[in-house]
Amino acid sequence: MKKNLLSVAVKGAIGFTVAAIMVPAMPAFAQDAEIVEEVIVTGSRIQRADLEGALPIQVMDADAIAATGVTSAPELMAKLTSMQGMTVAADSVGGSGGGLQTANLRDLGDQYTLVLLNGRRMASSTSGSVVDLSHIPLAAIERVEVLTDGASALYGSDAIAGVVNFILKREVDATSVNVRYDMPEASGGGEITTFDITSGFGNLDEDGFSIIGSFTHSEQSELAAKDRDWANSGIINVTNPATGNKGLFFNGSTNSVPGNAYVYYTKAWREQWAADPENGVDSYKEAPINESFNPYSKVNGDCAADNAPSGNLCAFDYTSTLFILPEKETDSVFLSGKYRISDNLEGFSELVYSQRSITTKIAPFPTGGVPLPMDSDLVQDNVLPHASVDEADIAQVVGTWRALPAGNRTTEWKSDAFHFVTGVNGSIGDINYEGAFFHSATEQEQNFVGGWLLEEEFIDLVASGQINIFDTPDNLSDDAGALLSETIYNGNNDSTETATTGFDFSVDMPLFSMSGGEAQLAAGIDYRRNSYQQDISDASRNDLILFEDPGTTYDLERDTYGAYSEVLLPVLDNLDFTASLRYDSIGGVDAVVDGINFGEVNSSESDLTYKLSTRWAATDNLSFRASYGTGFKAPSMIQLARPLVNFGVTSGTFDCPFAAGDALRSLCVAQEGFQAQVLSGGNTELTPETSTQYSLGFVLDTESGFTATVDYWNIEMEDQVDALTEQMIFENPEQYRELFVGVTNSGTGRDELGIIQAFVNIGESEVSGIDYRFEQPVELSFGEMLFSLGGTYMIENENSLYGSSMGKFGSDDNVTFRNQIRAGVSLTHGNFTHNLGMNYRSGYLDQANTIMLLEDDGSYMTEIVYDEDGVGTEKLVTEDVQLNVPSYITFDLQSQVALMEDQLTLKLGINNLTDREPPRTLRTSGAGHQLGFDPRYSDGYGRTVYLNAGYTF
Repeated sequence: MKKNLLSVAVKGAIGFTVAAIMVPAMPAFAQDAEIVEEVIVTGSRIQRADLEGALPIQVMDADAIAATGVTSAPELMAKLTSMQGMTVAADSVGGSGGGLQTANLRDLGDQYTLVLLNGRRMASSTSGSVVDLSHIPLAAIERVEVLTDGASALYGSDAIAGVVNFILKREVDATSVNVRYDMPEASGGGEITTFDITSGFGNLDEDGFSIIGSFTHSEQSELAAKDRDWANSGIINVTNPATGNKGLFFNGSTNSVPGNAYVYYTKAWREQWAADPENGVDSYKEAPINESFNPYSKVNGDCAADNAPSGNLCAFDYTSTLFILPEKETDSVFLSGKYRISDNLEGFSELVYSQRSITTKIAPFPTGGVPLPMDSDLVQDNVLPHASVDEADIAQVVGTWRALPAGNRTTEWKSDAFHFVTGVNGSIGDINYEGAFFHSATEQEQNFVGGWLLEEEFIDLVASGQINIFDTPDNLSDDAGALLSETIYNGNNDSTETATTGFDFSVDMPLFSMSGGEAQLAAGIDYRRNSYQQDISDASRNDLILFEDPGTTYDLERDTYGAYSEVLLPVLDNLDFTASLRYDSIGGVDAVVDGINFGEVNSSESDLTYKLSTRWAATDNLSFRASYGTGFKAPSMIQLARPLVNFGVTSGTFDCPFAAGDALRSLCVAQEGFQAQVLSGGNTELTPETSTQYSLGFVLDTESGFTATVDYWNIEMEDQVDALTEQMIFENPEQYRELFVGVTNSGTGRDELGIIQAFVNIGESEVSGIDYRFEQPVELSFGEMLFSLGGTYMIENENSLYGSSMGKFGSDDNVTFRNQIRAGVSLTHGNFTHNLGMNYRSGYLDQANTIMLLEDDGSYMTEIVYDEDGVGTEKLVTEDVQLNVPSYITFDLQSQVALMEDQLTLKLGINNLTDREPPRTLRTSGAGHQLGFDPRYSDGYGRTVYLNAGYTF
């Protein structure tokens, strides 16, 4: 019935649009849009009468935002072609998203994009500068200004790639209510319900005050992998484009169901084996120290359902059990007030409070190595019959298992954000001034609400023999779930609190007359105290959770002072220059880590940055602009103060990179397809990252209404702070040998192979490209039409550490897309408005991987491999593969009608109109646990219909 209703809605919407004689399009960000009153423009502290200047600024007002059909600020940022590589909600599904959703200009990294709220910084959700966009209430936004050029000379650290400034509503004289419901056509989940109400009263000029209030509530349901054909399995049939051979790609986990067995031999047996002349072994080191196999496969000749071979082991298709998109819920409140103190002095206050939760469900718990009693039935019946040596020569037996009966590992990231500003602005003669105090804070909890196992209780349960981890799930006893439920931890794992508190004061004034007008000066100072605290639960502190290491507590603080000046020089009527200069002093980090007070762990740093820009109006219709400047970014407090701590396991699986005879080989838990331990640490010797950037462009605005904006930009960075990726470390084991260490597995007590990913000033980079936008309005006899085309063409993205990710899945686990384009047409006639837009992203070369070749009958292709002694072993035949991921294009349709003298608006929209599936990819790292597609770069919902009703009174 649901599909029938959706089908009718889709057909009705398309028919309605065609009947309205529309050529569809999506309104896009208008660059250099003019407004009437004088405002402070993002990227400049000087008040101007319009937004057109020497810097490239993209502007979108509330009406244009509504026309896009987005439901949140993160979705809105995804509409910008200059945005790439943002952290999306799906990154939290087993990945490093941590519940955050971010902005990322130029694919430099979200830490290089400065996010402002009404021109002021919000509290970061990390120890650095990354802001969670999900806390910004979409319904309260008046407009968004995006400066796609560096701005450290005005805002200080973090603005190397550019600035996103969310400007909230200033004055409202009515009450507006909106209700919206989004429903994907395919079944399974992903529905969104949104409600918002905004109201205001008072007029500053007439009443001496104005007050605005807004409330937004949004809910989104989760989406299971099994409900999408292109995401429901990590076992994927592939035709190798290079050879035409058919094979099977599989990225499973050796924490399988049924489980795998690891048999560790005694030292006495190894010495005896090495001394046996019949084996021809010359040294003890070359003797095997263990063997591993899957008991179920040994008995049945193949792995169980939902598993596939991985060397001698079986690997579980964990992808089939996870939820590819999380459940989300957000409540936001916005309050703003302005009041007249005197004729030349106004006071203002604003408050934003938001509660957000994201709940993810990944595969049931991978137990890691669980020690098994030698005298247990579990070992006697399932392991010893298949071992190569007698029981007396076995030191330990370990099992790995997937705790399917315990259910999915469910994590809730619950976050509160508070942002408060109060201040005054006024004038004395020709001097305008503004001063404000601000306090912004976030609190986030990571709660384990299902599926996470307690180490001691679980190991005791397995050792008791009440659960046979080497049998299929259907043969587990009826009370297996009940037994496992007693070993599940439910509660908090850790919590973080961040805060930014400070003040700012600025002035702007005319200086003197020039041929082109009044020279203008703006200057100001600001101070911020940033803090970051992380606490951990008793369960984490006491290492109670299986396969999890104790967390680390932090209490970090530092101060930042800054002073800037900006001068606008209108040399001629058609030529002006702007110069900005800023000095910043960034204090050392006061650190308390795990209760130990380390004092100030690093020295304070200072930096002087500048920016020069110019605009020349060559004709009434054509102007040219250019800018050149420097920027910097201070290392985050964690990057400076973190000790070497356990950071989980690698997101990808790797083969042991060390040959027989190497001491490190004995640390590999398996020779093929295992996850290594990860250690991460800071570096007190880090220095700020620095940049130089420049841009060149023109703006054409003809009398016919045709506009064209083209800007070339270039950003070069030095001393970038980063850590080697796990892929780079494993691909170059000799070069990075010092980064491989032994890490004790708390479950088995054995040392396992681990890698160190510590922060260093490690690289340089250069990124360049072209932003462009073209618009053409057309007057029709029955309405108005607007054609638009905009995009970003990336020319270069080179990094001395990672190389280039341009048009390919790079060693940094990301893709930089050569082309991102938005195009379309909008039509307005009478009370109707119609929009349909095209979203295009170019294709790329996929991550290289391996497939197991298949015979014509679908069975695995095998071959006999002979060792030096002429002993043959049957092994699977594999082949390297690298797909070409095709370009991705979607269309979004929206039709709106205004009724009852514009008091009532009704919208019917369809996102992903053609129901375009995500392109197939075989990537195994970078995002979350999803396989078969990349949730960062494609739509996981499919065709989605939404209805919106708005009423204003």
